[in-house]
Amino acid sequence: MSTRNLDHLFKPSSVAVIGATTRPKAIGQLVMNNLLQGGFSGPIMPVNPKHTSISGVLAYGDIDSLPMVPDLAVICTPPSTIPSLIEQLCARGVRACVVLTAGLGRVEHENGQSVMDAMLATAKEHGMRILGHNCLGLLVPGIGLNASFAHTSALPGKIAFVSQSGALCTAVLDWAKPRGIGFSHFISMGDMAELDFGDVLDYLGSDPETTAILLYIESIHHNRTFMSAARAAARNKPVLAIKSGRVAEGARAAMSHTGALTSNDAVYDAAFARAGMLRVYEFEELFAAVETLSRSGRPKGERLAILTNGGGLGVMAVDDLIEQGGLLADLSDDTITKLNAVLPQTWSKANPIDIIGDAPGDRYAAALRVLLDAKEVDAVLVMHCPVAVVHPREIAQTIVEVAHDKPHSAITTCFVGDEFASPARDIMAKANIACFDTPLKSVQAFMHTVSYRRNQEILMEMPPSMPTDFKPATSTAKLLVESVLASGRETLSEPEAKAVLSAYGVPTVETHTAKSPVDAARLADTMDYPVVLKILSPDISHKSDVGGVVLGLKSRAAVEQAGHDMLERVKDAFPDADITGFSIQKMAHRPDALELIIGVSTDPIFGPVILFGQGGTAVEVIGDSAIALPPLNMALARDLISRTKVSKLLAGYRDHVEADIDAICLALNQVAQ
Repeated sequence: MSTRNLDHLFKPSSVAVIGATTRPKAIGQLVMNNLLQGGFSGPIMPVNPKHTSISGVLAYGDIDSLPMVPDLAVICTPPSTIPSLIEQLCARGVRACVVLTAGLGRVEHENGQSVMDAMLATAKEHGMRILGHNCLGLLVPGIGLNASFAHTSALPGKIAFVSQSGALCTAVLDWAKPRGIGFSHFISMGDMAELDFGDVLDYLGSDPETTAILLYIESIHHNRTFMSAARAAARNKPVLAIKSGRVAEGARAAMSHTGALTSNDAVYDAAFARAGMLRVYEFEELFAAVETLSRSGRPKGERLAILTNGGGLGVMAVDDLIEQGGLLADLSDDTITKLNAVLPQTWSKANPIDIIGDAPGDRYAAALRVLLDAKEVDAVLVMHCPVAVVHPREIAQTIVEVAHDKPHSAITTCFVGDEFASPARDIMAKANIACFDTPLKSVQAFMHTVSYRRNQEILMEMPPSMPTDFKPATSTAKLLVESVLASGRETLSEPEAKAVLSAYGVPTVETHTAKSPVDAARLADTMDYPVVLKILSPDISHKSDVGGVVLGLKSRAAVEQAGHDMLERVKDAFPDADITGFSIQKMAHRPDALELIIGVSTDPIFGPVILFGQGGTAVEVIGDSAIALPPLNMALARDLISRTKVSKLLAGYRDHVEADIDAICLALNQVAQ
């Protein structure tokens, strides 16, 4: 990850187009036209040995003939020509290049080396930065640079858009321009052979012309540089991402539920949250989220009050809010008393606050001021539907005045309708207040601020290298694992796994290993009854499915008989299974306890991930789990627990007392370590 020479790419003073041509619809012709029509003020130098001029601009026969060293070169020639061109450009001192050509990894150069590898070797030697290959190009509207073959230009603005997909680039350009959405940078990453997301995030994160960064991601090539750069950028400005597609898991954890429960897409969710980013799912939502985060005040919490002149609108908004996991503010008696003093007797007396259809601006203003001052309200959604007795413009101007008096308040607005409501939305836009045309979009906008706030809190957590509550016996665990590997096995037995957990301070049930039913019965006599008997076999992962678990054994004779019966059942079900013996352990009888799962899986991109959720034999069917990236601390562990449904049961209900959440958090930390 480095920003070295990226000014040459993103702020060039001159551009050379290698492969510029007059052939209609050729890439070289489209790039030249875009550069000339974009308003770029520096020299534009086409390179083509067959033409004296291209689009009215003097052409040069080769790179050596260029009258000056260009800051940026754009290559639109066949794959086989590119290694030589990169060598010539580096020899001239060019430090940035956009390679539009596709398929470089599939074309052989020489000595079995691909064109891409040859290009990268030369670039690395000379410190050249390469955008692409196989990309649409680059637009920096603020300096008039359109070094792309896009079908349209981009308006100048403060948003950077960075995409792995060239097709999505053209779609977003086509969508954004008629809506007046502008960009500081519009970057097509292509195959990211040299320049990757981490480099670009590092540059844009400190760019004063960029106030928000939008990413379209198909896969991450360098997880450490991505996470480091994303965390740094997200501290300075909103970073939002769309992640498409699914990456197949490199391996499935055969002896654990965790592998089946952890999807690669869920790992991206965890990574984005840990980096302080906000994930969205379509590009219209992407720009709506940017509008919300850049225009609305940031809420201090998650409790939303809904102020509306239409009861139906308010109910729809509440439905949307609850369905998306939002929290409706519970109005205090003090707030209701204050609202009673400024509203008609027929108002709803609850949240949503329905102030009746004929509500004029001063009624909106009075109610809004009360809600913004209420301690139990963190943000307000102000909604208006068209009525004959008052124009939406009046309501909009009123909201602007209140927002001006309370500049740090979190206000989102919704003016439904089209022709009648459009002027009100224009007023909101000019006042820099987020405004939407449906309850759903408005609630989504609020939930974007909630998710963003949560992720920013996660971003600011700085986990210690070790929690202070325990000191793991790392050397003991290491010796045990090494001995298992030396024996040719890749999986720990249950007793071995418990020994590793114990080395890291995780409480485990007393467990012993027995070779035979008689041996198991003898060991059981040294323990407190009742006990549990389990089959030990590297070939059987779900013991209870084959009768390999017997609970509540209360005598030596019962243990021995259970062992003989178990061997018969297991051999009938799995005749070829390698039976190594039994585990005999103390029975943990807790009838009101909840079964939980804590697991670890290795993601092929981000490495180890921690899973927490509701456990038991039906764990895959229930599917109640959440994941996080290590290292953890107590706050991050609590956040992980809170993202599961079982967390509500752990908090206590009816005659069930609250679970020891701190103990669960500590166990999560220990497993993470």
